[in-house]
Amino acid sequence: MFEFAWPWVFFLAPLPIIARWLLPRSKPMSSALKVPFYSELSQRGGGEQSNFLYLLLLVVIWLLLICAAARPRWYGEPISQASSARDLLVAVDISGSMETPDMVINGRPAMRINAVKQVVGDFVDRRQGDRLGLVLFGTRAYLQAPLTYDRETVGTLLREAQIGFAGQGTAIGDAIGLSVKRLTQRPAEQRVLILLTDGANTAGEVSPLKAAELAQQAGITVYTVGVGAEEMVQSGLLGSRFGSRRINPSRDLDSKTLQSIADKTGGRYFRAHNPQELAQIYAELDELEPVEQEAESYRPMKSLFIWPLGIALLFAGVWALVPLLASLQPAIKRETESRSNGGQAQ
Repeated sequence: MFEFAWPWVFFLAPLPIIARWLLPRSKPMSSALKVPFYSELSQRGGGEQSNFLYLLLLVVIWLLLICAAARPRWYGEPISQASSARDLLVAVDISGSMETPDMVINGRPAMRINAVKQVVGDFVDRRQGDRLGLVLFGTRAYLQAPLTYDRETVGTLLREAQIGFAGQGTAIGDAIGLSVKRLTQRPAEQRVLILLTDGANTAGEVSPLKAAELAQQAGITVYTVGVGAEEMVQSGLLGSRFGSRRINPSRDLDSKTLQSIADKTGGRYFRAHNPQELAQIYAELDELEPVEQEAESYRPMKSLFIWPLGIALLFAGVWALVPLLASLQPAIKRETESRSNGGQAQ
């Protein structure tokens, strides 16, 4: 759609005519120095028709300048952009225990961290419109991705996370505390933390329940996810079945504390024994914290004033050069004839 931002500027169009009527005409001044060929230079070489064309050109230049001053612009088609007031942090445990191969993906044993990357990565891809961030924690907690709308980058950083980068321990309290600090720095109507771990708090400066109190005071909802199978066959001597036994690889999971954290902050605690349950949990989280459906739309705008301004400058150059060339034409003609006559005389 085309429009002028300042259409009132067009009221200035008759200004030159008004000025001609109202302002007194200048009186002719006698020249102190007479130049014999001045009359030739001052000629615009064309009579009434030429003067009319020059006047018409001036009118066009003035109107083009008026158009440029009115700020013409073009608006493109509306573009919708999903908007949401939700800030959502995903905190993922990358301690040493996440290497436990008690998950099954495509019929093969897989480490817990691989199942988490697959399921949580899909969850991140679905959160269009939310501002997402990623916290990784082990013995220490650190912010891997600040809150951003760039879901692709958050997913990439999650896939690149490696076991042991943050230490072998599990600092659940520090992870919650760091998340609270980051979430409270941004204004939002709804702040959410999804914390996933397979163990108990064994490191860090802040206890999980104390961190949960801070989250509650900041109005942050914390959903906790405990991951890990409850039964696993441990291979025997040299990896054979001889001497193998069944163990509970999730015996260190502190479900009670995770449940307390969720209850204190108004969230929920989920338990995932396998990748299918983990995927179901994150699908349920999509329902508990739905993606904002309303969208803000905007229309891209392109300013066009440069076109009438450029054409006006071009016409002004033509208006200035053509009379000069016309006035020089008789002198050039006489010089040519003079050279021609001189050649014949010789």
